[in-house]
Amino acid sequence: MSHRFSRLEKIISKDNLTKLNNSSILVIGCGGVGGYSIESLARSGVGTIIIADYDTVDFTNINRQIIALDSTIGKLKVDVFEQRIRDINPECNVIKIKEFINKDNIELLFNNRIDYLIDACDTIETKKEIIKECLKRNIPFISSMGTGNKLDPSKLEIIDIRKTVNDPLARIMRKFIKDENIKGKILVLSSKELPIKVHDRTPGSSAFVPPTAGLLIASYIVRDIIKKIWFHIFFYL
Repeated sequence: MSHRFSRLEKIISKDNLTKLNNSSILVIGCGGVGGYSIESLARSGVGTIIIADYDTVDFTNINRQIIALDSTIGKLKVDVFEQRIRDINPECNVIKIKEFINKDNIELLFNNRIDYLIDACDTIETKKEIIKECLKRNIPFISSMGTGNKLDPSKLEIIDIRKTVNDPLARIMRKFIKDENIKGKILVLSSKELPIKVHDRTPGSSAFVPPTAGLLIASYIVRDIIKKIWFHIFFYL
């Protein structure tokens, strides 16, 4: 009998679909990157999706964020996503964390079982704390680096932080990793495209790069969970 994930089951098997259904994934940040990760995880049958964000939908989000519409302006992103996920898969367990995550409250992220973590927040200090906590707790994760001021989604890649180029945020994080003498694998989503210069501190954004970044992260994680991902092994041997 056909069901909402029957087309996915054709290419990953029933057993692997069950693996996804039994998985719990935390996404920190429901913006351009995190939003498309959440969307594709929900459409892949992930059983528990934990979403963390304190922000509301803003008019300036419309060009790149999947939940940003005239009808959602001013609403909490986690609330909009909860409804959207339930519309996609009513059986998905949605857990919301309506907080700005920092060093003082980062424990809130780890009150539930986490099989994978997606860091799609845009606060540098929070990113640093997430990396340290994930390594300490042995939680696999992917941290999104900068997608602003870039136009070419084909330049996105998932690599170790130490191999990133042309990414100002990744440069800051590389220094942090070096200064803290962190030896563990730090898997990130980064673009090797040179940033486009803008005239103020607010980065520009497109409808192509942040969404593609979110889809790449979710794809990697889904394939990793079902053990069909193999090409990353020789990156770190």
